[in-house]
Amino acid sequence: MRLHFIAIGGSAMHNLALALHHKGDIITGSDDVIFEPSKSRLAAKGLLPKEIGWYPSRITKEIDAVILGMHAKEDNPELLKAKELGIEIFSYPEFLFEQSKNKTRVVIGGSHGKTTITSMILHVMQYHNIQVDYMVGAQLEGFDRMVHLTDSNDFIVLEGDEYLSSPIDRRPKFHLYKPNIALLSGIAWDHINVFPTFENYLEQFKIFVDSIVSGGSITYNEEDINVKQVVEESQNSIRKFPYNTPDFFVKNEQTYIESPEGPMPINVFGRHNLNNLAGAKWICQNMGVDEEDFYEAIASFKGASKRLEKIAEKNNTIIFKDYAHSPSKVTATTKAVKEQYPDRKIIACLELHTYSSLNSTFLKEYKGSLKDADIAAVFYISESLAIKGLEPITIEQIANAFQIDSKQIFGDSHKFKDFLVAQDFNNAVLLFMSSGNYGGLNMQEIIDLID
Repeated sequence: MRLHFIAIGGSAMHNLALALHHKGDIITGSDDVIFEPSKSRLAAKGLLPKEIGWYPSRITKEIDAVILGMHAKEDNPELLKAKELGIEIFSYPEFLFEQSKNKTRVVIGGSHGKTTITSMILHVMQYHNIQVDYMVGAQLEGFDRMVHLTDSNDFIVLEGDEYLSSPIDRRPKFHLYKPNIALLSGIAWDHINVFPTFENYLEQFKIFVDSIVSGGSITYNEEDINVKQVVEESQNSIRKFPYNTPDFFVKNEQTYIESPEGPMPINVFGRHNLNNLAGAKWICQNMGVDEEDFYEAIASFKGASKRLEKIAEKNNTIIFKDYAHSPSKVTATTKAVKEQYPDRKIIACLELHTYSSLNSTFLKEYKGSLKDADIAAVFYISESLAIKGLEPITIEQIANAFQIDSKQIFGDSHKFKDFLVAQDFNNAVLLFMSSGNYGGLNMQEIIDLID
């Protein structure tokens, strides 16, 4: 097929483009800005647009379909030209569904944990040399791309994101996949720019559960009261399999999970990650991997990129980075680090970067989320509020929301760096939580400063 990507530079979009190129399709694309690593990865395969910008002349009748990314606008000139020519237009999730109509679709949904659970499943499959198609939201060790598509594999494993599909399709992505096998890990209000009330957000997960094909199954975290309610109240004709956090303990900064063969050391830690592991185990069993083989494989799982990822260990200091930005994720991640390293000082740094986290009304949801840190710092860029069209928020508002001293709130990247440089890192864990980069903070520079 000849396929054209409008907004090819996005994280998900460029990975799909690479996957289809690898599959043998002819790929072209456009974008008005392309950052690394997308730029280099596209260039390596000859897919980087020669000129940046939107060019309607690139849209011709020879194109079989257009794939539209969220970065594009409704009045994008290439999109308008495609509509004029009557070319079929797909959103990212729509096209994935088209590619998987004849496969068993395994979809992992939830406000949190879905990337980690999907990554665990793919690690187990790769360990046992079981070939599956997939789409996951993070780069995984041992995988060339975040998307892999074939005509031959029986299964496709999809991370089910609840965010919108495209500028012209306002449905959440995971409504379009129609799973045969599904998992729901947790529900905690997020994306308030799209779902202004929790009830509206909760409704999206009810639709997801009802979208599972008749006779399919849902594996769900029954420890989450919202998940339990959504799944157990659904009238869909599907099988329902609850799961819980397995027994575990921490000894000498090592987490052990209770397995059929006795205590087994694992590389990931934190109650939330072990809950994720339990969900991944049931999904793998639904895909034909028995319990013993699952445990053999999961012992070597080191985690997904930016999900409690250890980026340095120097002298008596350990540094982690995590994608955590919503209140539930910040709470779980900080608590996990404290439980894993109870005898160390925990220095937790959170950046308010997303639309939700910079919303003055939503800020109260963060109450107590950093309580397990010995030293906490919150960073935000005040200019981001204007860019996102949000009302101004003050340092005092943030301090009140998090219930920490206003001296621990930073709206200037230089002052935030000064705060880090002044810390005593002896016998400490430094935890960075953000979906941004703290105003351009050079992480390596901070690592180099640690004695």
